[in-house]
Amino acid sequence: MFSRNPAARPDGSASGGPDVGDATTRDRWPDFKPSTRYPDPAVKILDPSFARYRLYSSSVERLGGGMRWAEGPVCFPAGRYVLVSDVPNNRIMRYDEVTGAWGVFRQPSNFANGNTRDRQGRLLTCEHLTRSVTRTEFDGKVTVLADCFDGKRLNSPNDIVCKTDGSVWFTDPSFGIDGDWEGDRATAELPHSVYRWAPDGALTLVTAALAGPNGLAFSPDEKWLYIVESRAVPSRVVWRYDVDGAKLSNKTRVVDANGAGALDGICVDIDGNLWCGWGSDGRSGACSADLDGVMVFNPGGIPIGFIALPERCANLTFGGAKNNRLYMASSRSLYAMYVNTRGAT
Repeated sequence: MFSRNPAARPDGSASGGPDVGDATTRDRWPDFKPSTRYPDPAVKILDPSFARYRLYSSSVERLGGGMRWAEGPVCFPAGRYVLVSDVPNNRIMRYDEVTGAWGVFRQPSNFANGNTRDRQGRLLTCEHLTRSVTRTEFDGKVTVLADCFDGKRLNSPNDIVCKTDGSVWFTDPSFGIDGDWEGDRATAELPHSVYRWAPDGALTLVTAALAGPNGLAFSPDEKWLYIVESRAVPSRVVWRYDVDGAKLSNKTRVVDANGAGALDGICVDIDGNLWCGWGSDGRSGACSADLDGVMVFNPGGIPIGFIALPERCANLTFGGAKNNRLYMASSRSLYAMYVNTRGAT
């Protein structure tokens, strides 16, 4: 068992490691040059309805690199910083929105994957190594919210969201225990599932009917929950469920990758559009670099926009002072772009 780093505080008062964001380090990253043209040609309008979300003079920026598999970005507006998991390197990285500093926030991280904030602004984390969901308190201490269900260990909590009622919803596939790359190899004791943790500590199984449940996000009014099924056959899909307390119903297919790409993490804007991490899907044979980036779908599942990136995007979130900056955790790097909408949360 790896020890936790008590110096890594959710208020950003200690980074837990050296700053690796200096110019010399940045020069060693793989080639990336921001567009010198406006509008940025990386932003593709697939449907006229997407034009309103593109800012003419905004372009894709690269904020940090040196990771092996970037995941779970989460923004802390009060502290003006962003955290992102570097899963195989067993650490969480930190980007400072004010200074641009890029460094280690917590190491080891217990192979952290998904992150979010709770209603009080505390860090919630999915840990592969401990097979648990944890909360980092304001004093830096770590509280375990869930690590077992029905007397059996969770698999490897993957992605996580917090509802306005304080409940925490998370997916639990076996990705982190299927090998030694993102955790420790182990035998799954439970089926791939999605759970709801209530503020009173009760853990409820909401569905065990998905193969590889991955990213998840609520609609702006929280009446719907979107869940990515990343091991669906023949292609990855996004399902939409009606939400009634701790119960899901009316399962509806909203997005089908049709074998042309890989769905991973997702987030939703105030208009209900789905911003989806997108990229090559080796399983289906679709391995073109042209697929890497963010695909945007309207609430009806129609693709309306695409942001091309040099690397496959695994997960993304809205943040910044006005919640209008899209942060994209993509393979080895963290990218960002200002857009003309805001995150739903």
